[in-house]
Amino acid sequence: MQDTHDQGSREQGGYVPSAVETAAQRYWNETRAFEVREDETRPKFYCLSMLPYPSGALHMGHVRNYTIGDVISRFQRMQGKNVLQPMGWDAFGLPAENAAIKNNTAPAKWTYKNIDHMREQLKRMGFAYDWTREITTCRPEYYRWEQQMFTRLMKKGLVYRKNSVVNWDPVDQTVLANEQVIDGRGWRSGAEVEKREIPQWFLKITAYAQELLDGLDTLPGWPDAVKTMQRNWLGRSEGLEIHFDVDGEAEPLTVFTTRPDTLFGVSYVAVAAEHPIATKAAANNPDLAAFIESCRTGGISEAELETQEKRGYYTGVEATHPITGEKLPVWVANFVLMGYGTGAVMAVPGHDERDWEFAKKYSLPIKMVVVDRTVVDAIAELRRDLAAGDGADPVQLALAGGSTDAYQANAAVEVVKAFEAGVQDNGAWTEHGYLFNSGEFDGLDFRAAFDAIAGKLASLGRGERRVNWRIRDWGVSRQRYWGCPIPVIYCPTCGAVPVPEDQLPVVLPEDVAFSGVQSPIKADPEWRKTTCPTCGGAAERETDTFDTFMESSWYYARYTSPGAEAQVDGRANYWLPVDQYIGGIEHAILHLLYFRFYHKLLRDEGLVASDEPATNLLCQGMVIADTYFRKEADGSSTWFNPADVDVQRDERARIVGAVLREDGKPVEIGGVEKMSKSKNNGVDPQSMIEKYGADTVRLFSMFAAPPDQSLEWNEAGVEGMARFLKRLWRDVSTHVEVGASVAVEPASLDAGQKTLRRQLHETIQKVTDDIGRRQSFNTAIAALMELLNALAKFDDASPQGRAVRQEALTAIVMLINPFTPHVSHALWQLLGHGESLVEDCGWPAVDPAALVRDSLTLAVQVNGKLRGTIEVPASASKEEAEAMARAEPNVARLLEGQTVRKVIVVPGKIVNIVAG
Repeated sequence: MQDTHDQGSREQGGYVPSAVETAAQRYWNETRAFEVREDETRPKFYCLSMLPYPSGALHMGHVRNYTIGDVISRFQRMQGKNVLQPMGWDAFGLPAENAAIKNNTAPAKWTYKNIDHMREQLKRMGFAYDWTREITTCRPEYYRWEQQMFTRLMKKGLVYRKNSVVNWDPVDQTVLANEQVIDGRGWRSGAEVEKREIPQWFLKITAYAQELLDGLDTLPGWPDAVKTMQRNWLGRSEGLEIHFDVDGEAEPLTVFTTRPDTLFGVSYVAVAAEHPIATKAAANNPDLAAFIESCRTGGISEAELETQEKRGYYTGVEATHPITGEKLPVWVANFVLMGYGTGAVMAVPGHDERDWEFAKKYSLPIKMVVVDRTVVDAIAELRRDLAAGDGADPVQLALAGGSTDAYQANAAVEVVKAFEAGVQDNGAWTEHGYLFNSGEFDGLDFRAAFDAIAGKLASLGRGERRVNWRIRDWGVSRQRYWGCPIPVIYCPTCGAVPVPEDQLPVVLPEDVAFSGVQSPIKADPEWRKTTCPTCGGAAERETDTFDTFMESSWYYARYTSPGAEAQVDGRANYWLPVDQYIGGIEHAILHLLYFRFYHKLLRDEGLVASDEPATNLLCQGMVIADTYFRKEADGSSTWFNPADVDVQRDERARIVGAVLREDGKPVEIGGVEKMSKSKNNGVDPQSMIEKYGADTVRLFSMFAAPPDQSLEWNEAGVEGMARFLKRLWRDVSTHVEVGASVAVEPASLDAGQKTLRRQLHETIQKVTDDIGRRQSFNTAIAALMELLNALAKFDDASPQGRAVRQEALTAIVMLINPFTPHVSHALWQLLGHGESLVEDCGWPAVDPAALVRDSLTLAVQVNGKLRGTIEVPASASKEEAEAMARAEPNVARLLEGQTVRKVIVVPGKIVNIVAG
């Protein structure tokens, strides 16, 4: 059905978005305008937006992300570069399984249907994609290559299988990611999550940890925030591995610490519930065994471990302090996991908040062994001023309640006691400081203590320096159906064997009945049956599938080599690295880290030559909108879409009230939040396109905010963009209707013509910089609006006046093309350029001569306040500018009877007269 917005425009003979956009897209399709090939004679530019999950419909976040990429791509093509901008689908994943259960269909059928719909939506937006390179990650022709990479990594020792503690949903019979555990329960089933130890496949990302860290310093085009998050996630730390002998154990208990300066403050050792010491101790202790069993519930994320109640149980076993020989109790604690470090920690309650909380709960000692400068000075004062007659340390004697009044009265004692009491009562002191109560190491600062204690432990054979990493190896196993099968065969004789490359891909069956409780490939013995490629005996396939981050970690490389009979071929080195990558900052850690890691795997296989996958990264902000709701009788909230609400605004256009259009009754204003289904504040891009046209939606999404900041949706702003495009259309049409224009003759222009032409070339200069260097798209659009406003005031129908107008309108159509390509395509033809592609006609060039000013406008201040402006020749001296400023009528009146004390002339800008 034709939108009334279009119909009204047609009746007026004006801009009709649907017709304009259909015609432009038809031309692009027929001429295969955005298909590209490698061309060594031209500089390349690879622009890539993160591929979408085929959820079924585009949302405004997609529109913004992909418009940013399209603006950059079209701009770079107009600079003469060979531009690749591809698109594909991140098609595996849990949402498809959930949708399949809800809709009683197979995940594949649901996924492919959504892809077809979303592809048409993207095409409707006019994005300049090379669709011949489209990939769908759930297709065997795509995932066979990651299966091949996995088998090769197995042979190189970069893949291994081990038991790992996971979040297990006992109802859905699946492993849950940390973010799918909500208050200790499965996000979908609501079942209490268990910790379960199951075999998992891992990629050794830790083998690349140092290179991943160092590589961040080679990425000046990445946001500092992203690089900081990756550094923190990698978490390189230098520390000591320290060995504690344990009663009855042949092997010592090893812990890693970055704070060896606190070693003398250890008051207990804690181990994970799964630790062998805990298991052995529980064999004859039913209460301890019950406690260990209770630790199996709850999630395993670091956030949950930090916030959950600290619980523990004494094993009855003691460890020996490696320097003092003190006996330390060994506890099982629920905040220690086997998968983190050694599964054991040395607990220092005086200097670690978690350890302090646990010690307070179980009445364990809290020792203060690191103090700040004030305490160090107080101790020095005590030692200087006091002398113990019996040879005892005066500080220890005083703190113990020494026998003389002098000890008790000394102010320094109070400083030390107050500090110690604060640690005991108010929480751990976690700063670096100076050692205290640490024997021969007293008085050393952190660095000196680190080195001294490391040396001492090394000499005793009780410790050594180690570099540790926060990052853990990448667990790629998922106990789900809708994913890429892991290419491994289990043989009773040969063990785990990689599937031979000539038997790849291991294809996931798509035509299945799926209930969501058990994976169809786990339930199908026929699919599992196979033959061992090593011994020829009966064997079974692995039924776990890959983490979907696997597919999204290398898709960018496959785009460069469509149809290749390898993961990538030689074409990859022409296009890679990606010149501009675009996506949300929520992907800063996992996706972008795996993305960088996988590129290094491709490099080490000899498939690519570069070290990093992307040179520049732009993280776009969220799209946000107003929210409205009503509280229901049961305490729940019903949320209403902004399109169904009428709002009242005050004189400053702020929303002060709202009613639901359906019943006219008030609704609560919930504030501005990210568009989401839960708050029902999303805006359907399709409805906006039908109402205003794709170019208007694109233009608003680029104008409303800088790309890296949140964009607040405002339909009044969309209407403003529609009016701007109508005006541009009308201005070009009106100009063309008059007839052809002559060429601009710069030497014959009058003052008004020169002024407009100067503004034109200043705009070209600004828009070029705003898009190309600053990526400040909103200011580029604002500059074009200002130029169009100046044209509206330029009432000059002379031949040279029309020539300047023709030059300006032509430049505007070219400059706005990255934002509104359909309108530009049509207006380009209207201006007499035939049905050519605007992107291949170059970018407007700045004429330096046009920027030269004959005169300058200077602000005139008197005592710092603006009092007027003057027009001076561009060649005017400071003295001439001062004289003209004094003569300005308003300024001259203010200076009557005043003494001019100083005149400051800033050439080309301002004259400030100081008088009094």
